[in-house]
Amino acid sequence: MNEAVATPVVKLEKLARSFVQGGVTIDVLKGVDLTIAPGEIVALLGPSGSGKSTLLQAVGLLEGGFAGRIAIAGIDATRLDAAARTTLRRDHLGFVYQFHHLLPDFNALENVLLPQLVSGRPRAEGLARAEELLTALGLGHRLHHRPSQLSGGEQQRVAVARALANRPQLVLADEPTGNLDEHTSDRVLAQFLDLVRGTGSAALVATHNERLAARMDRVVRLHDGVLT
Repeated sequence: MNEAVATPVVKLEKLARSFVQGGVTIDVLKGVDLTIAPGEIVALLGPSGSGKSTLLQAVGLLEGGFAGRIAIAGIDATRLDAAARTTLRRDHLGFVYQFHHLLPDFNALENVLLPQLVSGRPRAEGLARAEELLTALGLGHRLHHRPSQLSGGEQQRVAVARALANRPQLVLADEPTGNLDEHTSDRVLAQFLDLVRGTGSAALVATHNERLAARMDRVVRLHDGVLT
């Protein structure tokens, strides 16, 4: 008997996005098709300005104006209203950006706890999950430090823990180590990949670094609005 085919975490069909600037229409995405399987880590390669961030914003349901179809965990997001898209994003997606965007008045543990409280997880359970993730990332001794007391690499590891706190099916990472030096970048990315694989999440990681992309399961390239 054939095994059932798992529902893709992401399925994009003919995704397009255009902007008008100075009276000129700029086509950033030109009919992008992409499927990501559960647990798959995909590198999105492309030079600056190639549309990587625009594509991640589309998959992350962060803005409108896109043509085509976006399905997250089998749910057609293009048919949802704003409230339903917010729920889908909260329940299925995690985000890591080039800059950590941690809340400065909260310590590392609290920064990882907060998204769990928003999703309805009990505080004690959320604290245990936050401590587990931060310890796995080598920050067990820095739980009560605020972002200003952490190094750049430590801040980004807190951001990784925050992204994984609610056990998302997909983590979207936009140049997650682009603001770090090479040694720190390698260490943070290795920990990020290990943790994502350990939790069974899938990931779409935008980068322009070929060496880092080679560590992932698959590489797709965005050039002139077309994905190859």
